[in-house]
Amino acid sequence: MLLADIVETSGKIGATSKRLEKIDLLARLLKRLQPEEIEVAVAYLAGATRQGRIGIGYATLRDASSGAFETASLELLDLDRTLEQIAQTQGAGSDQVKRQLLSSLFSRATREEQQWMMRLLVGEVRQGALEGIMLDALAKATGLSGDRIRRAAMMGGGSAAIARAALEQREAGLARFDVRLFRPVQPMLAQTAEDVSQALEELGDTALEYKFDGARVQAHKSGDDVVLYSRGSNDVTAAVPEVVAAVRTLPAREVILDGEVLSLTPDGRPQPFQVSMRRFGRKLDVDALRNELPMTPFWFDALYLNGGSLVDEPQARRFDELTRLVPPENIVPHLATTEPGQAEALLQRSLRQGHEGVMAKSRTSGYAAGSRGQSWLKIKQARTLDLVILAAEWGNGRRQGWLSNLHLGARDLVNGGFAMLGKTFKGLTDEMLAWQTQEFLKLEIGRDKYTVYLRPELVAEIAFNEIQVSARYVSGLALRFARVKRYRTDKSAADADTFQTVQRMAGIAAA
Repeated sequence: MLLADIVETSGKIGATSKRLEKIDLLARLLKRLQPEEIEVAVAYLAGATRQGRIGIGYATLRDASSGAFETASLELLDLDRTLEQIAQTQGAGSDQVKRQLLSSLFSRATREEQQWMMRLLVGEVRQGALEGIMLDALAKATGLSGDRIRRAAMMGGGSAAIARAALEQREAGLARFDVRLFRPVQPMLAQTAEDVSQALEELGDTALEYKFDGARVQAHKSGDDVVLYSRGSNDVTAAVPEVVAAVRTLPAREVILDGEVLSLTPDGRPQPFQVSMRRFGRKLDVDALRNELPMTPFWFDALYLNGGSLVDEPQARRFDELTRLVPPENIVPHLATTEPGQAEALLQRSLRQGHEGVMAKSRTSGYAAGSRGQSWLKIKQARTLDLVILAAEWGNGRRQGWLSNLHLGARDLVNGGFAMLGKTFKGLTDEMLAWQTQEFLKLEIGRDKYTVYLRPELVAEIAFNEIQVSARYVSGLALRFARVKRYRTDKSAADADTFQTVQRMAGIAAA
């Protein structure tokens, strides 16, 4: 398939706001793909590449696009092969080699293809082909149910990972995408509730648990073999050997657990998030850090046990299995109740002990891997949102020379991209200003006199007082008295809160 076919479909998808039309456009293209093209095309239409970030900046891309072909002839797989070469190029002289590869690629592309490739490589393809729409398109193209496709994607690592199996083999191809040891399951995520009363009203029979401010981990055990995965599915086993040792002693032949690990002070209070996260840095003296910052696991879910998946079992049963396996001191403090008074008491106890708040979970719900469903709700003391930094403005006065005023965005599940909710420079320390200026310039995709525009990758936890209607922003909403609590380097943009969540918090029906 020509790259031009992908570019044309992407343009048509971006030109319509109708979800069903987007799905139909994608489904028609999926049916035309050759088997070896499927994973590449699905990734591109979702705005990503198979290689991830390849170290190519905006200026390099601009320089590479000096000349263009009049007629489309570039194959989809030509682009993928070149990106793979660039990703594999390392060592002395690698920058020059990468530039040559990129220039050769762009010289064979039309102007329209060049512009689209530039957006793809800086993370700016926002035509609205979100993961959910792509999964619905796969369902339409294969004749399989949407639920079956979504479950396979959750267990297999996303739409690109399962697309070829679905399109070539239908149900038989998806059979292998289920919970499997040593293949990380995408973590289930939570929506935000205003308070415990709202959570109980929405969930009914509810399990409440402390909400920790630690590192989310998933533990896989088979005999003496133990691997720990981070929220982003990275292998972090070597960073926390004491947690590995604790999992190895559990009385189960095979198990997958979901939980958080954090460092506690001698009196049992949690260390700040940034302190705990030092255990997961790139350059580690594990033995020294283990003595300085010992980590304690707190498990809250069991996803697999002795050869059988538990993800479709209700939360109450999964938690019962968990408590049979794990020592009480490593189980998240919890309470099952329908009484607002008891729930509020647990929330206040969690806050007094230095934790973030509580999680409320429907006791009848399954584990919706990779989903931010309505059966898990988080309740914090302060109103906060995890938002993506879209741009930053150069500071003045004391902040001269630093990128300061942040443009804040929430993921828009309906229109694609990010809905801007305002700006803030409040809460930024000198240390944070220096760090973000350095990091932002690595993510630059363009600038004007005052503002540097960024690839939407960095996530910050933003505290605010209220959400107000605002004609200043296209989203129609803005955060009042927004301030930066911290950067969430453990989260990707895909983990950020959605604009639809913000609308619900503001009492506005989502579109």
